[in-house]
Amino acid sequence: MKEGKWDRKKYMGMELNGKTLGVLGLGRIGREVATRMQAFGMKTIGYDPIITPETSAAFGVEQLPLEEIWPRCDFITVHTPLLASTMGLLNDSTFAKCRRGVQVVNCARGGIVDEGALLRALRSGQCGGAALDVFTQEPPKDRDLVNHPNVICCPHLGASTQEAQSRCGKEIAMQIVDMATGKGLAGTVNGQALSKAFAPQTKPWIALARALGSVLRTAGKQAQGSVQVCTQGTPLREAGSYLTPAVAAGMLAGGAQKDVTLVNALLLAQEAGLKVTTTHGDVAPEPDGSAGLLQVSLQGSPHRVVGTVQGSTPVLREINGATFKQPAPLTGPVLIYRAKACDPSTLPALTGLLGKVGVQLQSYHSSSTVGGEQWSVVGLSAPLSDLSELKPRVAEVFQLHL
Repeated sequence: MKEGKWDRKKYMGMELNGKTLGVLGLGRIGREVATRMQAFGMKTIGYDPIITPETSAAFGVEQLPLEEIWPRCDFITVHTPLLASTMGLLNDSTFAKCRRGVQVVNCARGGIVDEGALLRALRSGQCGGAALDVFTQEPPKDRDLVNHPNVICCPHLGASTQEAQSRCGKEIAMQIVDMATGKGLAGTVNGQALSKAFAPQTKPWIALARALGSVLRTAGKQAQGSVQVCTQGTPLREAGSYLTPAVAAGMLAGGAQKDVTLVNALLLAQEAGLKVTTTHGDVAPEPDGSAGLLQVSLQGSPHRVVGTVQGSTPVLREINGATFKQPAPLTGPVLIYRAKACDPSTLPALTGLLGKVGVQLQSYHSSSTVGGEQWSVVGLSAPLSDLSELKPRVAEVFQLHL
């Protein structure tokens, strides 16, 4: 128009009403995008490895596996962090599974959409258009994508308003204050776990969930498969959002994954072949209903651990069907072993070993007898460097630093 042109046919558009939008990443930004697009009459489907289908359904997004999302979308928008698992999430293979002419929006992080694959899809017509605010290299040196006629692009302007910059500074300052004073956090991307993680009353439960995950992984000798997390009791009705990733973090502890946090634990667990699901029951585990109970089991196996919090201490109440009359604390260096109940020599052998190496026995708890065997949980002042002297006397033994 500024050049005096009147090319009406060149700018034929497409209505959003009735179209299907795939939202990849359903954290705060993803859900806000979905809500706004619903106002235009779009059907919103999505994927997120952390947000539960029940949660996303509450804001109008049907969660589906990625393989079911690609062929159903008219538009795809990504709102995930850039991780090894999200790098190149849209690539030659996934574009081939999409509807011909699919439109793509990336205002999240450069690299989530493979730029080479996007350019090839645009040139073939498999992708009908793209809107990009972010790039793998900023500013981009390769101009082929920027110059494509079906690409709209901006120089990473996602938060470039005076109001947004002012809010950003204020929110960061307030969140630091909230975190330091033990209040919940708001606005964390896919980090619902963090909103409770710093609250004093939930910290022991998170420690318990991590500990039970570690015990289950070591007793079950695997960090793969399906793990069922069950919270019991009214006090834990809303606790699954932060206890489930904590269990996953415990299951992954000591493995190949590094820097496992409550935010990325479920995603890393999925990448490691570990599926973690959550259920809740309001039946009070204690007569007065004041305490909750956390149960973690490895499906398809007899391995199950149950714990609770006494005061501020996470404790183990059951392992593989063997119960502890006096729950065993799960803090600090802990030695756990399974031995014949009729063999009285195991504990003296252990105390003799501790005496040799100068390690103090700080607590000792034994379970009920199951199949002629008992589990024992021993609190130590320091980890033992060598268990070879103890192994011939027990059926199973392992150490954890909780």
